Amino acid sequence: MAMESHGFAQAQAQAQVRSGVGSPSSGLPHRAALILARGGSKGIPLKNIKNLAGVPLIGWVLRAALDSGVVDSVWVSTDHDEIERVAKVWGAKVHRRSPEVSKDDSSSLATIQEFIRQRPEVDIVCHIQATSPCLHPHHIREALQMITGQGFDYVFSVVRRHQFRWVEMDKKGLLEGKNPTSPNIDVAYRPRRQDWPGELYENGSFYFYKRKDLENGLKQLGKIAYYEMLPEHSVDIDVDIDWPVAEQRVLRFGYFGREEKAAVRLFLCKVSGCLTSSKIYMSVSGEDLVAFSARDVAGVQMLKREDIEVILISSVNEPLSRGLLEKVSQQAGCGLRIGEQQKGFDVERLMKEKNLSWDEVAFMGSEAEDVEILSQVGLNAVPCDAPVADLIAAKYTCQRTAGHGAVREFAEYILTLKKKSSSHVNQDRIDRVHF
Repeated sequence: MAMESHGFAQAQAQAQVRSGVGSPSSGLPHRAALILARGGSKGIPLKNIKNLAGVPLIGWVLRAALDSGVVDSVWVSTDHDEIERVAKVWGAKVHRRSPEVSKDDSSSLATIQEFIRQRPEVDIVCHIQATSPCLHPHHIREALQMITGQGFDYVFSVVRRHQFRWVEMDKKGLLEGKNPTSPNIDVAYRPRRQDWPGELYENGSFYFYKRKDLENGLKQLGKIAYYEMLPEHSVDIDVDIDWPVAEQRVLRFGYFGREEKAAVRLFLCKVSGCLTSSKIYMSVSGEDLVAFSARDVAGVQMLKREDIEVILISSVNEPLSRGLLEKVSQQAGCGLRIGEQQKGFDVERLMKEKNLSWDEVAFMGSEAEDVEILSQVGLNAVPCDAPVADLIAAKYTCQRTAGHGAVREFAEYILTLKKKSSSHVNQDRIDRVHF
């Protein structure tokens, strides 16, 4: 089994992708992206749909696969009802795997083989790991082009690491006074990082195969190539302690979808269920009272300082009185619109007034009446306790509840996207020298 050097191949893939080679309409074999997501994860229960930086873990790779533009279908193979639901709302098709390949000791190969037996149209399988949330569409495009355009049979992802390895010693060897040995370091000439190219390790992000090789159990592979990913994109979540670290990496290096390039100019926020918790207090004198978080008000001010207009909106079914809504709006320092905006009519009129497109609007809602707007705007969010959270594939699900910092959290997310879209990727890039 020969290993091919990938440097020239990857550069050629990038050039061919830019020239349009590899689009689904180009007559190439059927290419299916496949994410394996069993429900019985032992390390972290239902890890594949646990929220990571406001998005279900599997949502990060599904978004990258769907936006890659070079696969003909995107599938999730699962044995769990909730994973199936999440996969569908994020736009994937679902392969309901059999109990035979849903066991703790079931291999990925056996699961993929079952998938292709049931999908005779599939010629190339792009097996993407759900636990690699920093995957970007260009990784998929370039790696797949190495198969469809350059004749490789098997392509897998790697990352370059600068780690010195030592052979493990057993107790008997230690007692006998034997010294451990290193296969890649001479302790007398320990190189500086910049003087040593490092070594390549699988990062577990993806494995792309041709159908014939899967059918013969990967026993007679032809041309093999690796696709090198940068360290900042090589995030693999295996244990719970990785979660907070992965969230910070994703916020900085993750793929946020096509809305990343669209600057938000208007933020619409429902009052009840978002800015407030929908609770109404009544004083002894009969006055209605409502509470909201100073953190959320600070979030509104953060957006306004970045020239993002904020408007609170309320439906005709709003439990708060008009007078109370106006006081909330005044305290928050933003505009207020009242009406049947859940039909989309008032929002469309507002957008026309301000000469905005849907991609330039962010919206936070919480009720079933908000689903229409949530599904149309460029960026949407729901508090974690919103009844509507299970009805849509929210691009951001807040960790905080309504009335207790959810608006501030989403405001910070909007500003993170704005920063990412206005900065050059190379400014944040980690290369072999600067790590």
